[in-house]
Order: sequence, then C-alpha cells, then structure tokens
Amino acid sequence: MSVIISIKNLGKTFKDGFQALKNINLDINKGEIIALLGPNGAGKTTLISAICGIVSPTEGTITVNGFDILKDYRQARAMIGLVPQELTVETFETVTNVLEFSRGLFGKKKDPAQIEKVLRSLSLWEKKDNKLMTLSGGMKRRVLIGKALAHEPDILFLDEPTAGVDVELRKEMWQVIRELRDSGVTVILTTHYIDEAEEMADRIAVINEGQIILVEEKDTLMQKLGEKNLKLHLTEKLTAIPASLVDYNLALSADGMQLQYSYDVQQEDTGITGLLDHIEAANIQYRDLETKQSSLEEIFVNLVKKQ
Repeated sequence: MSVIISIKNLGKTFKDGFQALKNINLDINKGEIIALLGPNGAGKTTLISAICGIVSPTEGTITVNGFDILKDYRQARAMIGLVPQELTVETFETVTNVLEFSRGLFGKKKDPAQIEKVLRSLSLWEKKDNKLMTLSGGMKRRVLIGKALAHEPDILFLDEPTAGVDVELRKEMWQVIRELRDSGVTVILTTHYIDEAEEMADRIAVINEGQIILVEEKDTLMQKLGEKNLKLHLTEKLTAIPASLVDYNLALSADGMQLQYSYDVQQEDTGITGLLDHIEAANIQYRDLETKQSSLEEIFVNLVKKQ
C-alpha cells in the first residue's frame, strides 16, 4: 500500500511557549481510513491543521503525495478536503451554491453532474435549493462534507464529523465514508465517539500530550491489547472467594452472584480450564457463563492512563 501523507519529526510550539506537537512521525496510506484518537487538548486538531496548511509547523516536514505542504502548497492543498469541527456555513447561500463556490476556489470547472453526485450521496439532493439557514444541524454537517468533496480531493479530513448528529444519521454517514474509502479516497477521522472509530477505521493512531503513542491496525490492536473477561453467573450467593481460587485474581460481584475472571487473549494458556476445574472442586455451581472482549474505548482509556 502506497503512502500518501508522510509526516517526519513534526513539532509545533506556539508563541506563548505551549508545545502542541512533539516529534510526530506518521505515514498514512492511500485508500485507508485512519482514526486519530486522543483526549481533549491532545493535539488532534493542531495536527490536522498542520497537514492542511492552516498552521505552520515549528519543525519537521509534511508531504502530501510527494508535495511539501509549505513549498508546494497549491498542489498539496488541492488534494485535500477538510470538514472542520465547527459548523461554519454561509447562512444565506443555497446548498448547491456552497458546493459550487468551494469547487471554484480550487480552480475546478463547473460540473453539475459531480455536484449532484455528491449531494445525492449525502442525501441532500432534495435540499439542493434550500438556504443553509433552513437546515438542521445534522444537514449542515453533511453540507460541510459535501463542500469538502466538491473539488474531488484524494484525501478527506473529518474532524468530529458526526458531533451533534443523531444515531441513524451517523450510520448513514458511516456508509458514505466507507464508499469514499472504497473509491480510493483516503480518510483521516478524529472522533469522540470511539465506537465510530471501532466501526470505521482500518488503523488507529493514538495521540496524547502532543505525541503519537501508538499506531496500529485496528484488528491487531484489539487482539494485542484487548483483554477478555469470563463471567460466571452463580446459582447460589457466594460470600467470599475460596482460598483455592485466590491465585486466579477473581472478582466477586457485590451481590455475590457473579464471578469474573480476566485473561490475556495473547496467552496460549488462558487458565480457564484449570479455573473451571477448581470451581467444580470447590463445589461452586453456576447456571451460565459469558465472555466479553475489551472494547476499543477500554483499550484507549488504558493507554492514555498508562502514559
């Protein structure tokens, strides 16, 4: 897979001395969806702004398909579409005019068929002649995506694209983003909805305190850092964990009706067989058992805490 964005030793220090980015190194592949996760103030928006040419780096380099974001800014920026976090829209303009104007800014000729294609993909065609002031927040969010796509970019940055959007519309937008990825568009996504990253992303990059602390394929990350829990639903209340089971570090629920065992999915011997043998020997009866894999949210929270 070819690299479309290459970030080397990137740093950004603002005039007040605040170091927002520290030695960022990251390659983004053509045609992937990469989710950039991090707590508030971690540097997500600053990093996106640097790649898009909105913020000038203090040190390091960024290239977009081989074009330096500072030296070759026209070529580099023409390949990028940005959907900002804030709803910045032209209140009195129509939906169609907003997209046509954005396309013209990049020197693209008028193409009604392309504008129609973008609007239909975002379920906005019926609203094409509406002024933006008449649209809901969710529709305005979709207009921003359409605006970013109007000049047919190869790279799309989505900074909190579904903030304030209802669940049903979020899922529709996820489908649009998948279709863009399938058509060859590279998508960089920042989101507070970690289930969105878990659903959408091919790779996960975690940023905290201005540093990239992890970049990993999503499935590999879930396997490598994920933890599984085995929960036993008991038939009778247990007041304390028997001494014979202490080595398993079991957790007993407050009502005494559940035992929980956590184990590493990477281990060859999970210890489950021995545990169940010891539970039987202790004459503890259970009516059901269930297993649960750590979610991406749990992995993310643990990573940030550890740092």
